[in-house]
Amino acid sequence: MCLSIPSKVVKIDKENNMATVDTMGVQRDASLVLMGEEDVRVGDFVLLHIGFIMNKIDEEDALLSLETYRQIIEAMDEEDKQRAILEADECSNRGE
Repeated sequence: MCLSIPSKVVKIDKENNMATVDTMGVQRDASLVLMGEEDVRVGDFVLLHIGFIMNKIDEEDALLSLETYRQIIEAMDEEDKQRAILEADECSNRGE
C-alpha cells in the first residue's frame, strides 16, 4: 500500500507540465498532466501517486498530516526508517 504524504510545490515547469515538490525535505519532480492548467501554483500542497500530482490539499490539513508523519518517524528505530524509505521508493516504481 502506498501512502501519499503532502508535498509542497516549489517550482512549476509549464513547458513540460511538471512541478518540483518538496516532501519533508526531499525534492522530486511530479507530472501535472492530471491537473487543470491553472489548478496548481507554487506554494500549494498536493498529494501525488506514482509520480503524478493527483489533487491539492488544504494547507492546514497538510501541516497536520506532516506533523503526524514526523511523530511516527521519530518513534521508529533506524532499521524501520530505512525499510519505510525503501518501500516508499518501490511504491512509486510499481505503478500501484
